[in-house]
Amino acid sequence: MVIEEYFDFSYPNEIRLAGHRINIETILVEYLDGMVPEEIAAQHPTLSLEQIYATITYYWRNQSKIAIYLQEAKELEDQLRREQDLNPSPSIVRMRQLRRQQKQSRVIEHA
Repeated sequence: MVIEEYFDFSYPNEIRLAGHRINIETILVEYLDGMVPEEIAAQHPTLSLEQIYATITYYWRNQSKIAIYLQEAKELEDQLRREQDLNPSPSIVRMRQLRRQQKQSRVIEHA
């Protein structure tokens, strides 16, 4: 099997494991943070060890290209997080209000 057959390249700026909604950065960030493939497999039970090793192999074969891909994915994630912080959904606003109320209740109880 050709290594690229493990992946789905049909999404712009996104590489997914074939047949999954998991992006390769999910695997690679954990790997680059020091997790071994068996630990990654335990975190993602729908993936086989073969798929995880294929992702790592693809990274090592295309390290400079994937390093750019990972950096761009990180920048996009950071941008989306900032936008979400500036424009939270109604459910997030409500959860934040509840947290503030809980904190206030604890302060009053301990006073």
